[in-house]
Amino acid sequence: MRQPIPVCHDLSLARELVGLHDSGAMWWPEERTLVVSDLHLEKAASIAKSKGLMLPPYDTAATLEKLATLVDLFDPRRVICLGDSFHDCDSSERMPAAYLAMLTTMQLGREWIWITGNHDPKIACHIQGERYNELSLNSLNFRHEPKQGVERGEICGHLHPAAKVRRMGRTIRRFCFATNGNRLILPAFGALTGGLNVMDKAFSDIFEARRFSVFMLGNGRLFPFTASKLLADK
Repeated sequence: MRQPIPVCHDLSLARELVGLHDSGAMWWPEERTLVVSDLHLEKAASIAKSKGLMLPPYDTAATLEKLATLVDLFDPRRVICLGDSFHDCDSSERMPAAYLAMLTTMQLGREWIWITGNHDPKIACHIQGERYNELSLNSLNFRHEPKQGVERGEICGHLHPAAKVRRMGRTIRRFCFATNGNRLILPAFGALTGGLNVMDKAFSDIFEARRFSVFMLGNGRLFPFTASKLLADK
């Protein structure tokens, strides 16, 4: 018997009801579509090759295992990866056969869409799935980088949003979803990705000052905060 679908926080975006999951994934129930962003597969191997820094080469396995768990739980008809799925254009060539097999197994029997990003503008032809620079489905628009100005129904990644708050004398900083009701920015899903504070100036062209909300990732739940409660990094 399949496990029950995990609890998501409902969010209305451009007349579509979507769910935010504490893994950092978005679930679109009407379309049975699972959306993740910024997997950055083979990041450790890429850093080792380009900078000579030896990092434990387990990030790809951890990211794929996390994604496989969600695919099993939600049983999506479609999966959309919002760009920077591979840390560079050669990442899929370096991936061990076992990791490629994990990915191929997840893709069986479902539509798989790769939105290209700045790290992976080209995805090797041996990787299954469709490629798009951006994609519109119903009233939602999927792309890697958010566009400046008001973009109704935009769902994107790229910025790796994180938020910081102070609660009961403690400062907490976690990855988060960020939204102003018109657009939704997903947190980075990859195991070896960092987070950029949503109070950083990089977000100022995306959201009006203090006129957005975040949903911080927790253990089994999300923690919502308005921008007025958030702290900048020192």
